[in-house]
Amino acid sequence: MNKAKGVFSLIVIVAALGYFVDLYDLVLYGVVRDASLMELGFKENSPALKAAGDTLFNFQMIGFLIGGIIWGVLGDMKGRLSVLFGTIILYSAANVANGFVHDLTSYSILRLVAGIGLAGELGAGITLVSESMPIEKRGYGTMVVVVFGAMGAVLAAKVGEWYWRNAYFVGGGLGFLLLFLRIGTYESHIYKSITHIKVKKGAFHELFTSRQRFFKYLGCILIGLPVWFTIGVLIFHANDFAAIIGVQGKISIGKCVMYSYFGLAAGDLVCGMLSQLLKSRKKIIAIFLGTSLVSFLWYFFVKDISVSYFYFLCFILGAFTGYWAIFVTIASEQFGTNLRATVTTTVPNFVRGAAVPITYSYIFLRDHNVGVIYGALIVGCTCILLALVSVIGIKESFSKDLNYIEELNKPALTN
Repeated sequence: MNKAKGVFSLIVIVAALGYFVDLYDLVLYGVVRDASLMELGFKENSPALKAAGDTLFNFQMIGFLIGGIIWGVLGDMKGRLSVLFGTIILYSAANVANGFVHDLTSYSILRLVAGIGLAGELGAGITLVSESMPIEKRGYGTMVVVVFGAMGAVLAAKVGEWYWRNAYFVGGGLGFLLLFLRIGTYESHIYKSITHIKVKKGAFHELFTSRQRFFKYLGCILIGLPVWFTIGVLIFHANDFAAIIGVQGKISIGKCVMYSYFGLAAGDLVCGMLSQLLKSRKKIIAIFLGTSLVSFLWYFFVKDISVSYFYFLCFILGAFTGYWAIFVTIASEQFGTNLRATVTTTVPNFVRGAAVPITYSYIFLRDHNVGVIYGALIVGCTCILLALVSVIGIKESFSKDLNYIEELNKPALTN
């Protein structure tokens, strides 16, 4: 029986490097967006540039939603390893092509393609690691994947200061280099055990044919909302908050992203360790939802601070909301082997996609007399409340044996 016994086994390392490249590309776009659009002819700080940036972001998010479903279903039907290879080829090629764009249309299409490619990386990696490691070490494995992956966002913040085309080429090159490492990896023994069994696999629609499955799936998604509220609103719109807070100097969004992802890595490390020590996923998520609220209030109501202090707050936001590793691990542990990749791949991508309504909700409140601080506070607290209700309602999965098949023959919308 093949099993990745070590926390730093080849499977864990490859999954971690894959997520590293995944986050590099995801964050890089936000860092180089304005510079790239200005070279394409848009004026700095103009409404047209902002609209073009929103268009690119939306195309990328649509790609995540489409890709999450495609790669998730393929992960259950064809195997986790095949998805790892497929995603890296697609988003690496898209990254390189992004460096050659000369108009908004081609840029938008390539962000869509990149989003589709990036969508499968984390889910396939976490599923493979979860199924390949012993129960008592599973949390450590997924923690390493996400903590190391977060460093990809930090690299993107630094490389994004280069010429934007070269930054995209670096991302594509890193992805293609990763292909060589994946040659020695192997499929999980749990998945291989069902390859010759006649069982329905990757049936995405079955997540909606049972109330129990649907609400469990929805709960997995809602748990992750505060993380992307932090990144999508508090970090990517940091200029809004810096102006209200009274930051004494000019901030860099790239540095805000970098420090917040340093924080996310630190938070994921602490979160993963505590989860293993307390032998619970639910308790740790509940604790981190509380620290998330503390970090939001700190960020919103501090006044007249230096740029350095503001960057420290970005680190705190990431650290106090750093439960992404446990969040994705929970999703992988809630469903049987024949649906596990579908769930683990679609859940984080639906959370990423939720950044669009979350961001527009904040913008709507900000622009309709609620203001920057209270608009963000309303949206952020709503995300935390939805996540907390979901954590309470979901089953503890810390010591759960993942070697089982999901029953998919129940009548529609029944218990």
